Amino acid sequence: MADLIRKEADGSLSFGDYTLPEKKKQEDFKADGGSYKVKTYNEITRLERDEVLVYESVPGTNVTALKKTDTGLSFEAEGKDDAQITVGVEPQTSYDVKVSGESIGVIASNLGGKLSFGVELQDAGKVSVEVIKA
Repeated sequence: MADLIRKEADGSLSFGDYTLPEKKKQEDFKADGGSYKVKTYNEITRLERDEVLVYESVPGTNVTALKKTDTGLSFEAEGKDDAQITVGVEPQTSYDVKVSGESIGVIASNLGGKLSFGVELQDAGKVSVEVIKA
């Protein structure tokens, strides 16, 4: 992935590079009326919009086709190892989280609007994730 963040033809965002040995960042990426900042390397990938968390994974991941809607968000994640993912959503709201089409359960976001879950990426290639308001 040459750019650390880019806008795709369908309007979605792609970002991150889990192969980097040292932290890299790209700031002031303008899209959808907001300013995005990405920090990424093999240990973490983090995307913020206007200084608010959109996505974070530990360890780092590559994310493609991130789309945010009124009811949640969807994206594809790829990484070398299983990852803990945190996304920014509405505070104290329940979301059905699906990984590769399978529901892993309904998870409630915390007071700060953060929702965390694990995904198995090792040997999986790329997985699709949907976080939809329950």
